Amino acid sequence: MFVLELTYTAPLDRVEPLLGAHVDWLDASYGTGVFIASGRKVPRDGGVILAAGDDRAAIERLVATDPFVTGGVCAYRITEFTATKTAPGLAPYRQEQA
Repeated sequence: MFVLELTYTAPLDRVEPLLGAHVDWLDASYGTGVFIASGRKVPRDGGVILAAGDDRAAIERLVATDPFVTGGVCAYRITEFTATKTAPGLAPYRQEQA
């Protein structure tokens, strides 16, 4: 499991024009089952995405395709963790501790 924290590296007036493409990118990853939750940070200086998976390199490749990244308006911090405990609705995402 991964926590993807994005931080804007450009002013919002440069971020906004890329928002539609970013949302399309998010939707595609929800469609493949990789993304579980996402949203803006408060205050609005970036966002957070919860991603399922165990292949960090694949997540890094995916993040590199975000229009916010290709547009040069954000940077990602990727934190990998083992989801050994979840809410009942997230039980399919539970992982065994290594």
